[in-house]
Amino acid sequence: MATIFTRIIDGEIPCYKIAEDENYFAFLDINPLKAGHTLVIPKKETDYIFDLDDKMLSGLILFSKKISQAIKIAVPCKRIGVAILGLEVPHAHIHLVPMDTMEDVNFRNPKLKLSSEEFKEIAAGISRNVIL
Repeated sequence: MATIFTRIIDGEIPCYKIAEDENYFAFLDINPLKAGHTLVIPKKETDYIFDLDDKMLSGLILFSKKISQAIKIAVPCKRIGVAILGLEVPHAHIHLVPMDTMEDVNFRNPKLKLSSEEFKEIAAGISRNVIL
């Protein structure tokens, strides 16, 4: 059975897409720690990030870098935090979280409640700045 992320890639489940290429896909986390919290995934369904082959893993990191640069332009913050947890969904993924303090990347923090319009506006702002 396909993971929720594969179903998002396939268009079965809607998302607030940021960007994609032939191998990778980026979209807003619907339970964000901060506005602009983005997930970056390989299109190839692989449970554990370190099971990706070297080429796919390095490509995922480089794709994430491009997305983080776009987030930094669109969302005022000091840095983009990077988190790889890997237990919530059995599909390799990287969290990119705009941050001003270390506490901004604490996954125990309450998640933001954003409207669909807010998500769309944030996604559009980030997408405009992605250079693939």
